[in-house]
Amino acid sequence: MLYYIINSIFFLGLSGLYLNRNHIIILLLALELIFLSINMNIVYSIVYSDLIVGYIYILCILTVAAAEVAIGLALLVVFYRIRGGISLDFITLLKG
Repeated sequence: MLYYIINSIFFLGLSGLYLNRNHIIILLLALELIFLSINMNIVYSIVYSDLIVGYIYILCILTVAAAEVAIGLALLVVFYRIRGGISLDFITLLKG
């Protein structure tokens, strides 16, 4: 039963990436849903194998995901201060 919930969270994140291409905050949230479901899937499989290395692996993945979100949000705040909006249409102007 838990496996179906984890997979539904994963596909909810994928649909969020696919359907919302204009709002960058929703894209980041959908990406975090995908990371969360992958981590939950790994934890679900580690519970049955009783390996401590898997828990360390999960901790490293969550640390990297948190750092990625912090850097992404910091970039969005700076971009909002410069351009006055965070739409993906404005972000395409950054291509040099």
